Amino acid sequence: MNLILASASPRRKELIRRLPVHVKVIPSSVEEVADRSDPRAYVVKLASLKAHDVFDKNGGVVLGADTVVVLDGEILEKPRTIAEADEMFKKLCGRTHKVLTGICIVSEDREIVDAEETLVTFGEYDEKLISAYILSGAPFDKAGGYGIQDSAIKKLITKVEGDFDNVIGLPVAKVGELIKQFGR
Repeated sequence: MNLILASASPRRKELIRRLPVHVKVIPSSVEEVADRSDPRAYVVKLASLKAHDVFDKNGGVVLGADTVVVLDGEILEKPRTIAEADEMFKKLCGRTHKVLTGICIVSEDREIVDAEETLVTFGEYDEKLISAYILSGAPFDKAGGYGIQDSAIKKLITKVEGDFDNVIGLPVAKVGELIKQFGR
């Protein structure tokens, strides 16, 4: 199958290459605006907007995805400042949060939408570790301000329940299942 990935994320591009599909990357230019009151509906809507944006311009079979971190119903996206990143870590530390990824695969005559949820637990706030991580610049292009794959932050993560790849930005196993369904 030939697939267009509607994403500028280098992590999604790397993850999708694990599947037996030929992938072309065309980032979406859609404005990411949707109702934030229901996090699952929010990520599915954004994934759909991205997929349809790229499909409308290019045709083919397009995969759109969107990932957010959710704590107590609040969506934590990419931090914009050092203070915002630090505040996110203060909220997340010592607690369990959800990572949600919405997925949409669309073509001329078909559309499949779904979402994946993974639970991640952080240990207690470690000022030295978190400060160094934030100053490295790593949090600013990641939902929730962290990349679970970043070695500098691994000591903070105490438990992952669900798809690890989902936390990176694309639940590869679920996407593989959906692609199989799509091809039928």
